[in-house]
Order: sequence, then C-alpha cells, then structure tokens
Amino acid sequence: MTHHFAVIDLGSNSARMTIWSIDQEVVKPVKRLKEMVRLSEDMGTSRTLQPAAMDRTLKALQGFKAELDKYDDISLKAVATAAVRQAKNQKAFLKRVKNEAGLTISVIPGTREAEYDFLGVVNTLPIQNALIMDTGGASTELVLVQNRKLQHLVSIPFGSVNLSERFLSPDVISAAEYFYLSTFIHQTFNSVWWLRRAQNLPIVALGGSNRTLAKIERRKEKLADFEAIHGYRMPTQQANNIFKEILSSDLATREAIPGLAKYRADIIVGGLVPVISMIRYLDSDRLTFSQFGLREGALYDHLNSRAVAQREH
Repeated sequence: MTHHFAVIDLGSNSARMTIWSIDQEVVKPVKRLKEMVRLSEDMGTSRTLQPAAMDRTLKALQGFKAELDKYDDISLKAVATAAVRQAKNQKAFLKRVKNEAGLTISVIPGTREAEYDFLGVVNTLPIQNALIMDTGGASTELVLVQNRKLQHLVSIPFGSVNLSERFLSPDVISAAEYFYLSTFIHQTFNSVWWLRRAQNLPIVALGGSNRTLAKIERRKEKLADFEAIHGYRMPTQQANNIFKEILSSDLATREAIPGLAKYRADIIVGGLVPVISMIRYLDSDRLTFSQFGLREGALYDHLNSRAVAQREH
C-alpha cells in the first residue's frame, strides 16, 4: 500500500518541500521544490517579519499547497525554523499562512532542527565521529556525533542573512568588517562549552551557503553532476582557497562565480564565515558535505514512528 509523505521546511532564506512515496520498505523522493523567499530579510533588531518577505513566502507556500493537492494519500509535516521562531509577529504570519495558503505550519525549536539534521546525516552517510554544522539564513545548528550517537547539540541564532545584514557591506567587504564578524563568531564558539571535544574531527556541512563551497569546487573540476554533492569530501585547504576568492571579490564578481547562485552572492560571505571559522577553531582537516538534513531527518522520524506503531499493533 503506497502512501506519500511530504515535508515543508520554511527557512529564513529558502522554502523547500520534498514529497516521498512510501511503499512498505521502499522510499522514493517524487518531488522536490525550492523557492528563495528570504523571509528574514530586514527583520533587524525589532525581529519583525517584513510585508514584502511575507508576501513572497506566501506565494511560494501557495505553490507548494497546489502541488500537495495532487495527492490524495499524503501526510504532511510542515515546519518553520529560525526566522519565524525569532519573529515578534509570528502568530499573525502563521494565521495568514493558514488562511491564504491553507497550511498549518509548526515552529520548531533549534534543538529539534539539530535532531532532524542528525537523523538526516547519520542515516545517509557513514560517519562515526564528526561535528555536524548546518548554517541557515538566521540560525546555525551544531551537533557533536560520537560513535554515530548524538552527544551534544546547540542552535545559535545567526546565519547567512542576519550576519550579512549586521556586519557586512553588500558589495566590497572591508578588512575591518571581516575582522569584527570573525571575532564575534569566535567568541560565540567559545561560549559552547562542549565544542572543544570536537577538536580535529571532520565537519559535516549542511545548508545552502556551505553546499556552495562544494558546488564551486565541483564546477572547477568540471564534474557533470556538480550539484550531486552528498558525501563529497573537501580538504580544508581547498575550502580556504575558495573562501579567499569569494571574500576578495566584489558583488558583481561573486555573482559570476560558476557554482555560486546569483541570488546568494550578497549573503555568501556571511554564510561561509561560520564554517571557515569552525575549520580553524577545531583544526579540522576536511569538510564532508551532506545534501540531507532537516527534511530527510523528519522523514526518518516519520518512518521510525510508523515502525513502532506497527510493532505495537
């Protein structure tokens, strides 16, 4: 008996949806949708979702709902992360989503997001010990994995959009701006007491900004499927070289870098400083990239709870 399961992940920068068909043990993705909504744009210190950002997001969600309506046997898990989590006008926005897009979205804490990231990674990559790092638009999740088990996790309220808005010029980035940003990030890492336990471990990198490193490198290597980065490994030196090139470019030059999506060019430096700082902080010798995170984690969570329910029957 085939049924469908869908996850909507409403992030600070993008809205994404994956639909899977589930037939006993066989799980297949049948549809992936992605819209760059930049929901956290200009939230500023008032932490308020702005009208233009909300309108863009609602339009994307209406498109998702139209796709969902094509299936009659579908269950949906729709979650919102950092931007909505931090928003003062969260309730009003979620009400609009319900009224105008017909979707009920639940806001999950950063710790839950980190747990989903862990499930998405550990079920699809052969990692033993690692630090999972998911850099989003307005939050970064860190998970320490030891012997394939989740040991510690934390969600930090910064990401590519809010770091860029707070610290960096959109076009040419000055040495002083970069210095202030990297110092701020280093101090934040210092406040996570268990992070030193990840010393010398590989970093499993998730999130659009981090994945951009892999896409740029794979474009350089002229790999035909440069988007297929799940499990791709990159030595630290390569990551540093790519970052140096991005950091020293102005906006127009960044927009032209193959593998770097144009719509990301104004926030890519802010999006990459956390992982580049983390490499140095942990003296890590490589990054491993994961295509799978929150949405796949929610899928494994769903499959686990179904298995439990079936055993109890």
